[in-house]
Amino acid sequence: MKKHNFSAGPSILPQFTIEKTAEGIKDFAGSGLSVMEVSHRGKDFVAVMDEAQALFRELLNIPEDYSVLFLGGGASLQFCMIPYNLMSKKAAYLNTGAWSAKAIKEAKFFGEVVEVASSKDTVYNYIPKDFEVPADADYFHFTSNNTIYGTQIRKDFDLDIPVVCDMSSDIFSRKIDVSKYGIIYGGAQKNLAPAGVAFVIIKNDLVGKVDRAIPTMLNYQTHIDGGSMFNTPPVVPIFAALQTLKWLKANGGIEAMEKINEEKAALLYDEIDRNPVFKGTVLNKEDRSLMNVCFIMNDGYEALEKEFLEFATGKGMSAIKGHRSVGGFRASIYNAMPKSSIQALIDCMQEFEKKHAK
Repeated sequence: MKKHNFSAGPSILPQFTIEKTAEGIKDFAGSGLSVMEVSHRGKDFVAVMDEAQALFRELLNIPEDYSVLFLGGGASLQFCMIPYNLMSKKAAYLNTGAWSAKAIKEAKFFGEVVEVASSKDTVYNYIPKDFEVPADADYFHFTSNNTIYGTQIRKDFDLDIPVVCDMSSDIFSRKIDVSKYGIIYGGAQKNLAPAGVAFVIIKNDLVGKVDRAIPTMLNYQTHIDGGSMFNTPPVVPIFAALQTLKWLKANGGIEAMEKINEEKAALLYDEIDRNPVFKGTVLNKEDRSLMNVCFIMNDGYEALEKEFLEFATGKGMSAIKGHRSVGGFRASIYNAMPKSSIQALIDCMQEFEKKHAK
């Protein structure tokens, strides 16, 4: 039976990435050694790092005065590093879900945090609008895509203070204007690589402005100066990320990905809206995520939730159970998810409808 991987993360990766990474683990660059056992400072791996950073720049059109970093610790470490390096007095945060709430918690260790708006009142099922960002804040932070709740912000904020964004789950899925951001960061395990590495795109002139002493490993300047080689980087995830970047370029880049992602999401959302057995959890269509489609059983069908999960799993739908904090279902449809898997889920939903629709 074919498996359709709807996991939220670690998640589906291009088959190209999996195959090329497996080859590199067996024999890296014809060396007779695995990429897992060669020096990160050897010329062959330095070439991997250089090419990965160059493709980041090319695909996202990153200006020259930004650095691209590959760091350990995941996005969660960035929740701490960002205020450590950027916050002098206060920062502004938009609270749209669990990950932004965790970022807010860490930022409070370093100064005043202004929560400009929150959608917590309705379990984060919408994106707040018409909020004001204090002009005297050191930076404004938001999470672009919320994997647990299925909401997404698909615009670039144009502010006079640095904008910081956690793009863990939608990087490379849509066009962005990097020049409008001070920092873009994220864990790689959704649209880029296996777990184990975080990416940071940072405007170089943001660092070195706070008065506090910063430990060496938590100082962005350390990694900018060291080219992400200050300490041993996560070599296998970076090697895998390079394969995904090559795949993205070969398949038309970000513009092509965005078009395909819009088409895939529309197929699934249209079925959820049509099918009387199910309903979406994000009602405002402009707030719906193109990466994580969340839905529940419709009114009157709640008792069938377990049955549908078992039915869908039996049809090869893997990891569609919703996050434990909200329940229901979640189909994560990242860049590598083919349309055929979306259609397989739709077929499954329609077959279940025929059995149970009133």
